[in-house]
Amino acid sequence: MFYLQEREYRSGVAIDFRSDPSPSPEGRGRARRAWDAYAKAVNSVTLPVLEPAIRRLATSMSVDMVGFWVAWHLHGGFEGLVELGMHPSTVWRKVKRFRVVTGQHPDDFELPGVKLDREAYWNWARESNGTWVKVR
Repeated sequence: MFYLQEREYRSGVAIDFRSDPSPSPEGRGRARRAWDAYAKAVNSVTLPVLEPAIRRLATSMSVDMVGFWVAWHLHGGFEGLVELGMHPSTVWRKVKRFRVVTGQHPDDFELPGVKLDREAYWNWARESNGTWVKVR
């Protein structure tokens, strides 16, 4: 069991240690030095092993975000994606991920080099009668 020493506890009120001097917000830095040594050792072993998987994941996520951005603009944003069949929670989750990565909402983001021709897209979609979509 843990008991406060009598000097640290008087009249039912704990002593305020905020006035005690400390070398830094890290204290003496023992925990930080131990963490840094651990992280250096772990990273030297795991990063070479994990880097290919991290690159594949980053590539996959980038392609997913670009596809989401295109669908967002071609289908008219949130409501259009829900009408397309995406669950609202999925749309919110993808918007959040997009904002975390790009710093912008998909409605405000401009993708350099990409210009969407909505009219051509919708004409093509009407002409194909949805035959380009394969439902399982």
